[in-house]
Amino acid sequence: MEIRRAVLGDAHVDRAEAATTEFDAPFQALITEMAWGNLWAGDGITLRERSMVTLALLAALGNFEEIPMHIRATARTGASKRDVLEVFQHVAVYAGVPRANQALKLAKETYAEMEADEATSTNQPEGA
Repeated sequence: MEIRRAVLGDAHVDRAEAATTEFDAPFQALITEMAWGNLWAGDGITLRERSMVTLALLAALGNFEEIPMHIRATARTGASKRDVLEVFQHVAVYAGVPRANQALKLAKETYAEMEADEATSTNQPEGA
């Protein structure tokens, strides 16, 4: 859970936990243990590299619904916008331009949302 929170942020994990039901609790435990407790917690590559690999795989396989979440995670893993562009260029060559194009579209939208959120939070008066 520590790695999951470090990569995805407390707000995301709190929302996921609040939405967990008796039905999907075993699945949530599975992904927390396998993905976050084992894979993401490994020391073979950095969190930045894991972000890049994850984004490439999501795009290459057409699993677009998780791309915005993992784009947001790059703010915590250290993968830059340039890194993400390079990843999706690899996807274009090795997995297809349409998938890379869709992934880039989602990344651009997500980065714009992140920048708007940051601008809003930095323009808030103290105590707001």
